[in-house]
Amino acid sequence: MSIVLPGEQVPAQHVNLKLGPGLLQLSSETQQQAKSAPVIATRSGVLNHSVNKSKWWVEGNSRRYVPAPQESVIGVITGRSGEGWRVDIGSAHPASLDGLAFEGATKRNKPSLKVGSLIYARVSLAHKDMEPELECFDAQTHKADGFGELKDGFVLQCSLQMSRLLLDPKHFLLPLLGSRFPLEAAVGMNGKVWISTKETKHTIAIVRRIEAVDPDGGGMDATNVKKFLSKLDI
Repeated sequence: MSIVLPGEQVPAQHVNLKLGPGLLQLSSETQQQAKSAPVIATRSGVLNHSVNKSKWWVEGNSRRYVPAPQESVIGVITGRSGEGWRVDIGSAHPASLDGLAFEGATKRNKPSLKVGSLIYARVSLAHKDMEPELECFDAQTHKADGFGELKDGFVLQCSLQMSRLLLDPKHFLLPLLGSRFPLEAAVGMNGKVWISTKETKHTIAIVRRIEAVDPDGGGMDATNVKKFLSKLDI
């Protein structure tokens, strides 16, 4: 990891390169040139990449989510828009969700979403000059695979860095909590976490641990989380 500044070129190269927040690939005249077009940082922060270096992003201290293609988000329906809906995902502009952007949806068979409904979706289009677009199915399989309306449960706001940590399969927190309480969870890259448990006291305990582990809230480690869970009488 290294610190980058706006306008600085980064060594992001991969046959299936995917760029997350804070990075921009400069346009090229031909498709062949586009594969090797330079990538620059658009904000200051820590440069990160996935294990196989196919995905790169800049982790900054911004509290506002900047949509990036293929990222999962949790949003709230704020109104109708033609044949679809407008969705608040915490970005500078509301996102749009087409009525057909669901598994098996047709013009006669669409989800019935209302203002205030909560959805788990994938960013299908993100550009600085356009409002983001969402889809509620997997890009490869076109199956729901967990995307769609989130019913009941509780939504927690955390830092953008914490949401990325929770989405890392190697991070300790969700497996630890899941071993203590039966739970369902959905994590959005936009700093929102949806939690569903059988008992309210379990939800409260989970929310408090996420807040404690969040780098913005103290950064509690696995050892202290285990100590806390061992003392719970629930």
